Amino acid sequence: MNSIIIDDDSTARLIINQLCKLSKQVVVKEEFGSAIDAIKYLNSNTVDLIFLDIHMPTFSGFDFIQTLKSPPKIILTTSDKNFALQAFEYECVVDYLVKPITKERFDKSLHKLSHLEDVKVSSNEEVLNKNTKFIYVSVDRRLVRINIPEIYFVEAKGDYISIKTEKKNYIVHSTLKKIEDKLPSSLFLRIHRSFIINTSQIIDIEDNSVLIKKSVIPISRSNKSELMKRLNLL
Repeated sequence: MNSIIIDDDSTARLIINQLCKLSKQVVVKEEFGSAIDAIKYLNSNTVDLIFLDIHMPTFSGFDFIQTLKSPPKIILTTSDKNFALQAFEYECVVDYLVKPITKERFDKSLHKLSHLEDVKVSSNEEVLNKNTKFIYVSVDRRLVRINIPEIYFVEAKGDYISIKTEKKNYIVHSTLKKIEDKLPSSLFLRIHRSFIINTSQIIDIEDNSVLIKKSVIPISRSNKSELMKRLNLL
């Protein structure tokens, strides 16, 4: 993670730089004694994180944040405890470190930042899955588009998979695991080592099998309980 330090106190910059090196998570690309110099740098460079002092001559940390159109994550560093409420009015502010900064408190701040990044990635993946309504598969040297809601089930057949849809059946050189990662988990479920089904297409369930259109598909014991949880049972 690339970062810069903005603080008019050279000692404070040195301490933060050393803490970053110890963490091995953050690389300090540049240090600045004034917010103005940092703005010039950011006009042609991007970073993931800024360590920002609040109290600086002529241009405060809050003034600096307001100049940024798309600010990265910011950890505020200050000797003043009184601006914490104001600090968290800015969505980009991850934490508020009061000087002198200890290694333990610094590490907690980075842990908080890592957690936020993990949540962001998970959220983005969830949105992507919800918005993706089709996949492309390679068939006879052509890329064929398949609408995801039209897939009835997918069956593993050796080095290939068979994708059964409303219109036709596609034989694709791939694995069940690979297509499972592409299909939205809210709609599809692996019910057997060789089958993934569209749960919205189930007609009925009897013993250890489901009926989808005219196909009877086996359910493994280990997957049956998860399938039953998905059903809107009366």
